Amino acid sequence: MARSYVGEARRRGLGRRRERIGAIVERLAAEHSDAEIALRFRSDLELLVSVMLSAQTTDVNVNKVTPTLFSKYRTPEDYLAVPVEELERDIYATGFFRQKAKAIRGTMRMLLEEYDGTVPRTLAELVRLPGVARKTANVVAAELGHAQGIVVDTHVRRLSQRLGLTRQEDPGKIERDLQRVVPRPDWARFPHLVIWHGRRVCDARRPLCEECVLEDLCPSSRLPR
Repeated sequence: MARSYVGEARRRGLGRRRERIGAIVERLAAEHSDAEIALRFRSDLELLVSVMLSAQTTDVNVNKVTPTLFSKYRTPEDYLAVPVEELERDIYATGFFRQKAKAIRGTMRMLLEEYDGTVPRTLAELVRLPGVARKTANVVAAELGHAQGIVVDTHVRRLSQRLGLTRQEDPGKIERDLQRVVPRPDWARFPHLVIWHGRRVCDARRPLCEECVLEDLCPSSRLPR
């Protein structure tokens, strides 16, 4: 289990989570003004498929597959018009292609039967789609301008723990902790800021504390005080 830095923040006199979160978001926004979703898409449907394909692989890998994929499959009907084996071949490079093809086809069928072929906006509707768990639903809803939760991926999990914003391990519990402190207007951008900071500065093994704009707010800082 990861070390909890919630108590450490108080011992170092850094303040409570609610007292620090405003500065954390503000500094990350200034440092990573270009932070945005790395997946490339041109429509709501392409967004949904991209996020579904991103499970257990990298966004870079998905972006290599989707240009050709999206030129071939433009509507929900297109994904159902080909044999499942053909779709599997088209998404093979993203890994877990059989499960993903099955989920995508199931989702397309539900979109046509229950949502007139459009991508729903609410989490309650999105998580009903085959292969769409809460994390995927959160990403889609946020990118469509209807954030109803906070995306928790490996970067958000690690940095939220290091910053003393949560002592939890379970993504669902981490999300609930973050929802209590992150202002709702920031729910959509907060994960992007944290993810980019995790990639650029707060590395899992060798965090660059000496280059971090959050160093004086971070209870896990390795720099001497």
